[in-house]
Amino acid sequence: MTTAEPARLTWVKSSYSGNEGGECLEAAGTPSVMYVRDSKDPARAQLAFSRTRWAAFVGFAAGR
Repeated sequence: MTTAEPARLTWVKSSYSGNEGGECLEAAGTPSVMYVRDSKDPARAQLAFSRTRWAAFVGFAAGR
């Protein structure tokens, strides 16, 4: 995977983010990797997680 790949992704803002313009996360994914970035500064580095790690995080955050 190249570093240019995240630029071609479709980023989606968290459904928990309001329209007030505060702190928001955006996520985008490929079949094998999920990317997360700060919506206020999208040019900064993104975090990358394997789908397995991402699923574990989401399950933990949801209390499962």
